[in-house]
Amino acid sequence: MTLALPFTVTTTAARVGSPAPQAVTTLLRDYGPRVLALSLRLCRNRADAEDLVQDVFLQAFRKWHTFKGDADPGTWLYTIAIRAGRARFRKRNRREALLRPTSELMPWTESSIAAVDSPPDNAARAEAAEAVHLAIAELPDQFRVPIILKEMLELPIEDVAQALNIKPETVKTRLHRARLHLRKAMLKELPARAAPAPTYEQRVCLDLLRAKLDAMDKGRGFPIGRDILCERCRAVFAELDMAQDACSLMADGSIPARLRANIESAIRRAEQPLTARGTSTASKAGKAGRTQPARSAASPRRQRRG
Repeated sequence: MTLALPFTVTTTAARVGSPAPQAVTTLLRDYGPRVLALSLRLCRNRADAEDLVQDVFLQAFRKWHTFKGDADPGTWLYTIAIRAGRARFRKRNRREALLRPTSELMPWTESSIAAVDSPPDNAARAEAAEAVHLAIAELPDQFRVPIILKEMLELPIEDVAQALNIKPETVKTRLHRARLHLRKAMLKELPARAAPAPTYEQRVCLDLLRAKLDAMDKGRGFPIGRDILCERCRAVFAELDMAQDACSLMADGSIPARLRANIESAIRRAEQPLTARGTSTASKAGKAGRTQPARSAASPRRQRRG
């Protein structure tokens, strides 16, 4: 598995009020790879994902006039993708496995930790990425979508809440459980060593874990110095960071040229009826505004009849 450098989004040139074809073509260039990455995790197979991506950008074209610029264009596109994905697959009635209770995801009873260097080498990162990829696919939607938006697409908590139409506190609760699940799944695939005994009481370790998860929510470093943490807590937090890094790598990639061409072609086809309607309306308006020449009392036609 080849790992690329983290994906960075080009600053979009799409501006509120700019023509829809120009704006959406720019959005396709800047956000297409990440919309595809999101769609692949929503749909679980590439054919459906590519159909969803095309649907997203066509909807963006039709709805561009509704974009007011009060949200990041990427968040706006991801929201369209999530709603379109749910509408597309609502009738499948697929039963999803339940996420294990939080108590089973906690590290207190584990007898081993990951035996990897800090920072991990490329082989360990590749194994972690593959394990996290598979674990995300198994998550129920209510946990899978928030972790994708926050850890893979790196949206702030508030934007995730907006995209899902739920409270930020609900997003945090689901993220914390999902992160613990991904860490647990990742550990099964990595080399292990015996876990050191905790230095503190379980209550203190729980408080430290909550502080770590809160720091991850805010996208900043852990506020407590490493010298305060026991060896076991340091190992657990490093594993959480590995799972987070694996998620961010899942956004790497590009949108296939074939798919890009299909989307651009679909936008041109969708634009034609709008242009035709605009031309027709202008033509009717022009005819309505044209002054008709006044007929004389005895028109030429009447003269011929006489």
